[in-house]
Amino acid sequence: MKFVTEEDLRDLYKIKPFTDYVLEPSARMTPGARQFLTDRGISTNDDDSASAGKNEIREPTAVLAEKKNDYKSKKLNSIMKSVEAKFFLTEQELLSRDVLLAQSVICLGKQFSCLKNAVKSKVTVEDLRCKECTGIKNDNFSDDLEDCFEITEFHIQLEKGREIAILHQLRCALDEMISDIQELFKDESGQCEELVGKVNQIANSLSQLICSTYGGKKCLRQN
Repeated sequence: MKFVTEEDLRDLYKIKPFTDYVLEPSARMTPGARQFLTDRGISTNDDDSASAGKNEIREPTAVLAEKKNDYKSKKLNSIMKSVEAKFFLTEQELLSRDVLLAQSVICLGKQFSCLKNAVKSKVTVEDLRCKECTGIKNDNFSDDLEDCFEITEFHIQLEKGREIAILHQLRCALDEMISDIQELFKDESGQCEELVGKVNQIANSLSQLICSTYGGKKCLRQN
């Protein structure tokens, strides 16, 4: 069996540069010769070379895709754990200030924890029940409705100012998380839409709690 070496190819290339090299059926190339052709982008009919080229392309692509999915999963889990911790802190503080309000937030926190665990185990979570008001209905409950009204320094001076502030802080954490979800899953629209919708339900419920804490039973949503 004849072996074509790197030196053989260099001598041919000096005589006349070429872009294709046809290897005789009974011949084989040395690793150095194969690398010489690869470095110069010269195509060849050598089976070993073609196979090696395919593996070099496919394997890194698969590894990168796996690492990307792993990164998405870990980052989302970290984000959701952080928001879950904010729920715990909010619930703990409200228990000493307004037990009924605390109970409402605890219910939303449990829904969020279920959602976090469901994302990790890849199962679905039932929709949160919508308590309809003037601005929030069943048909828009999963939408991004933003704040019912802007929270300013005026509100923290009220009797329930502290409660309004910590509820608003939790609401903002959910908004920030939604942006992260949309960035992480921008290529997976179905999963992204479902997850964002569930988080929006919790965020909109918090908006209703902020309204009721500030204005009693009157809906203060700015349409």
